[in-house]
Amino acid sequence: MLRVGNLQRSIDFYTQVLGMTLLRTTERPEQKYDLAFVGYGRNPEHAEIELTYNYGVDKYELGSAYGHIAIGVADVAATCRAVREKATALGGAITREPGPVKGGTTVIAFITDPDGYKIELIQRDA
Repeated sequence: MLRVGNLQRSIDFYTQVLGMTLLRTTERPEQKYDLAFVGYGRNPEHAEIELTYNYGVDKYELGSAYGHIAIGVADVAATCRAVREKATALGGAITREPGPVKGGTTVIAFITDPDGYKIELIQRDA
């Protein structure tokens, strides 16, 4: 679960930039939060990311316990191009350009989402 400052902005980033699908949403106005679940497929076959918007909170301190999410993608460079093209409107940034992992040949990159969460992209053969 990731706490986000703007639910629609985060949904747009994960669906339009990373190609995930919006799987479902839940609105809880009495409890003052809304949820959106995104992923490349439904649980249990695929992992889902729960995006949580708490009413009135537009920014969080990420702290030192969080590392990153790792996502396998078919083309790391193409995903980075999508981040670059849509970063102005949707947020997000590339923090490590595509290239081989230190000491290996697997191509990776790092990006951040609009709330600053780190995401490692790992190139996977189709």
